[in-house]
Amino acid sequence: GIDTLLLRGRVPWTFETSKPDHEHLLPKEKCPEIEYPKADGILTFALLENLQRSGTNHNDDQPAHLRPRDPELQVRTNLAVWDGPEQRFCPAGVYEYVDCEPTTLSDGQQVTKRFQINAQNCIHCK
Repeated sequence: GIDTLLLRGRVPWTFETSKPDHEHLLPKEKCPEIEYPKADGILTFALLENLQRSGTNHNDDQPAHLRPRDPELQVRTNLAVWDGPEQRFCPAGVYEYVDCEPTTLSDGQQVTKRFQINAQNCIHCK
């Protein structure tokens, strides 16, 4: 926070890693499941309450500005291997996997989940 106030986003350093972010992900079998406590309304709040506080407003029928290149990739790889990390890195719940009728992907894999983008929740994180 203070670097943003004083330097206005022009910090003279950057954080670098030896490999791209996606190569740091571990398969879901190697990660323990985390049980998060329910929102208490004092220090932590429910998702919809936080969205309302952000002041960002979208129409529910507004076209999504977020579009995956390969919609099947999220279900075939991200959900199957890493348990859908995009559900966790977005604080507004824009990305989620929802139940659907059994569907066959182009590679022949049968799935019962589909990737959904809730663009109306997007708070335009920077």
